[in-house]
Amino acid sequence: MARKILCVAEKPAIARAVATHMSGGSFQTHSIRGNQYVKNYEFEFNFGAPWGNCPVTMTSVIGHLTGLEFERQYKGWQSCPPGSLFEAPVKEEVDKDKLPIAENIRNQARYSKALFIWTDCDREGEHIGMEVRTQARNGNSGIEVRRARFSNTERTHVLRAAREPITLDELQANAVAARIELDLRIGAAFTRLQTLQLQAVAEILKEKVISYGSCQFPTLGFVVDRYLRVQNFKPETFWGIKVMLQREGKKVNFLWKRAHLFDRAAVIMMLERCLMAKQAKVTKVNQKPKSKWRPLPLTTVDLQMMGSRFLRLDSQTIMKVAEALYTKGFISYPRTETDQFDKAIDLRKLVEKQYPDSRWGVYARELIDGKFKTPRSGPHNDKAHPPIHPVSWVNPSQLNENEKKVYEFVTRRFLACCSDDAKGQGTDIEIQYGEEMFHANGLIVLERNYLDVYVYDKWESSQELPKFERGELFEPTEANIFEGKTTAPSYLTEPELIGLMDANGIGTDATMAEHIAKIKEREYVVVNKRGSGRTKVEELIPTRLGIALVEGYDNVVTGLPNSISLSKPFLRKEMELRMLEICAGSKTRQEVVQQSLDMYREVFIHTQRRIAMLKAACRKYLVEQASS
Repeated sequence: MARKILCVAEKPAIARAVATHMSGGSFQTHSIRGNQYVKNYEFEFNFGAPWGNCPVTMTSVIGHLTGLEFERQYKGWQSCPPGSLFEAPVKEEVDKDKLPIAENIRNQARYSKALFIWTDCDREGEHIGMEVRTQARNGNSGIEVRRARFSNTERTHVLRAAREPITLDELQANAVAARIELDLRIGAAFTRLQTLQLQAVAEILKEKVISYGSCQFPTLGFVVDRYLRVQNFKPETFWGIKVMLQREGKKVNFLWKRAHLFDRAAVIMMLERCLMAKQAKVTKVNQKPKSKWRPLPLTTVDLQMMGSRFLRLDSQTIMKVAEALYTKGFISYPRTETDQFDKAIDLRKLVEKQYPDSRWGVYARELIDGKFKTPRSGPHNDKAHPPIHPVSWVNPSQLNENEKKVYEFVTRRFLACCSDDAKGQGTDIEIQYGEEMFHANGLIVLERNYLDVYVYDKWESSQELPKFERGELFEPTEANIFEGKTTAPSYLTEPELIGLMDANGIGTDATMAEHIAKIKEREYVVVNKRGSGRTKVEELIPTRLGIALVEGYDNVVTGLPNSISLSKPFLRKEMELRMLEICAGSKTRQEVVQQSLDMYREVFIHTQRRIAMLKAACRKYLVEQASS
C-alpha cells in the first residue's frame, strides 16, 4: 500500500524552499525527464495526526498546466465567421511544453496515498491546484487531496502549513475557469473581427494582429481619455488678490479664500474695497496639534502604484521582482488585497530580524526598545494573505539592483507601519480685509517618527508664523492683484493608471501590470520620459492606432447606453462582479459565462453592423493624419 505523500508547488523555487524546510535541508534531488527546471525532492517528514511520519516527494509545476483552446476546425483566421467563436466548442489540454511535468505528477501519484497542493493561495493558485489534482487522479484515482495554506516561505510558517492542510476552494477555481473561457471567446471574436476588417485600411496594419482584450481596451481608454483632455485643453486667464505682511522679520503670505476668479473687473473692485478699509482684522488664531499618519500595511496595488512613483520601475517589473523576493524567502506573498495585519502575526519578531541592516537596523531596535506601535488597519481583508512585509533580513550584496529597491521599499514601509505618526504644531490665521477673507497656515514638525525610516513621504516645517492676537488690526505691507492661467492636466502616468484600474475594477491586483504591459506591447501606447533624476516622469501616450481604436468604438456605440462601450470599464467591471458571485456560491460558472457572453455578443453584433465607423476612425488617424 502506498505510504508516500506527494507535494506539488506552483514554481520550482518554491518547491525547493519548502523541501528545504520540511527536510531540515536533508533531501535527495532527482531530475525529471523532459524539463530541466522541475526537480523531485525526496525526504521524510512528520505531518502529525493523522498522517504521521511519511516519505515525501516534493515537486512543482511552472504556473498553469493547461490551456483552453478552440477545436482545430475553428483555429484558422478564415475558418469561421468571428461571431461563431462565442459558441464554438473549446477543449482544455495540457500545454505541449508542460506534458513532461504532467506525466511526472501522474507517475508520482501512483505511489502516493495523498496529494498536498502548495500553489499560491489566490484564485489563480486554486485553479492551478485543480489542474494538478486532475493529473494526480489520472495516475491514482483514489488519492486524497489536501491544500497547504501559506503566504511566505519562512520555516515556521511552512511547517505549520504542512501540518494544518485545508481543502481546495473549488468555487475560486471555477471563477478562474470562467474568466479564462470568457477571455478566450471574447478576445478571439473581437480580435479576428477587427484584424480582418482593419488590415486593409492602412499599409501599417497590413501584417498586424490588432488584438482585443476586455481589460486591455478599458485600460487603453483611460490613457486616450487623458490624452485627449490634454490636447483639447484651452487655458483660461484668472486673477486673484495677494496680501502680504512683514512682521518680526518674517514674511506672511495670506491666501484669498476665493482662490481666484475669471473676471478681472470684479477682482479689481474687490481689491479696491480692501484698500479702502486700510486695516485687516484677525478673526481667528488657531493653534492645534497636527499629525501625519503613518502608512497603512502594504497591498499589491499600493506596491505597484508607490513603486512606480518612487522606484522608477514599471508595474510589471515590480511584480516580477517581488515574486523573486518571495520565492527566495525574503518577503511575504506579494499578491494581496489585505491592508490589516492579523493579531496572530508576531510583528515584533519580524522587526527584530532587521537589526543587522546598516540603513534601518538602529531604527528597528528603537521600535523594539519602546517605540513600537500596532499598525493601523485598513478596510480590506481578502482572508487569504497578510499585507506584504519582509519575513527575513537579507544582505544587499545578495540582491540585484531592482531587488534591492523593492526589498528596501517593502521593509521601510513595514517599519513605518509599526511606528508612530509624525507629530507637529499647526497654526491657522484667518483675517478679514475689507469684505474679503484670507488665511495663512504654519507648521512646525516636532516628532518625525515614521518619517525617519519611510523616506518616500515628506512633511516639512514651514516658516514659523509671527504672533497674532484675535481681534487685532494691522495694515498689510502689500496688497495687489496677481494673474495666472489654468494649466492642462498632465498625461497619465503608470501609478495613476493603476489607481484608475483599481477604482474601476479593471483586472485584479495580480493582472493589472500585465494589462498595462500588453497595451505597450501591442503598440497602442508608448512611454514618454520627461525630466531627469528625481523629477523624471514616465507618461503614457496613446499611438495613432490606440486613439483610432478608442474613437472608432466610441462612435460605434453612439446612441447606446454608455455601459456597453468597449473603451469604458463598465462591461469588464460587471464581469468581475459576476466572478465574485461564483466565489460566493450564488452563481454557477456556466451561468456567469452565459450572461457575460450575452452582454458582449450584443456589442459584437452592433460593431459588425457599424464596422464602417471603426474603419473611418483608423483611416482618419493612420492614413489622412499620417500623410498630412
